[in-house]
Amino acid sequence: MCDVRLFREAKMGRGAFIVVEGIDRCGKTSQTIKLVESLRKKNIRVERMNFPDRTTQTGQVISHYLSDETCKLNDETIHLLFSANRWENIDRMKEKLSNGVSLIVDRYSYSGVAFSTAKGMSMKWCMQPEIGLLKPDLVLFLHINPETQSSRLGFGNERYENTKMQQTVSKIYDHFGKTEDNWKVISANGSFEEVHADLLSNIEEQIRNVVADNIPFKYFVDCGNVLNGCSNGHS
Repeated sequence: MCDVRLFREAKMGRGAFIVVEGIDRCGKTSQTIKLVESLRKKNIRVERMNFPDRTTQTGQVISHYLSDETCKLNDETIHLLFSANRWENIDRMKEKLSNGVSLIVDRYSYSGVAFSTAKGMSMKWCMQPEIGLLKPDLVLFLHINPETQSSRLGFGNERYENTKMQQTVSKIYDHFGKTEDNWKVISANGSFEEVHADLLSNIEEQIRNVVADNIPFKYFVDCGNVLNGCSNGHS
């Protein structure tokens, strides 16, 4: 009964914008796919997105860069391509959310900033292209032990999947966890079912809060080394 009411109320308000973040091979893709399946079984209107979106023009360039070590692009160029990939989806995202569809998103601006900063770029510079993008209502960060990560199937297949890079990125994620007001850390070291149940309960609560409080959209604003947000417009 609670799930049906949530579905009916969500049709009258906007959907929740929820991002699942984490270092590579922490289980984001499998979990976000399963989360959409579980939420739909509860009659909650929801869709999954992932970044980079490799179906777009910028996404195809990014995909080639990530999978082919011979593809040469300087760090600034690939960072801006990742950001452009998010920007070219923003209108579609706002339309879905405005129509009461919640979005479960695999990676977002935080990943773009974290990976570029890990390469030695200025964090403040990396954040500039994100200003004006939608700020998530909730970011669920999957924390995984390095030993578990490196043992996952497929680790090392793409450009950034090496231990040193992943450890540096993880430290930058820790920074976000301390400075961002929309972050929650979820342990990804348990079983798939345990992690899924934890994620699902947090997402259902956030959807209820967005509907009950009629929370307006928030957007990233310039706050130095913090991806902070403001409501009802851009700064």
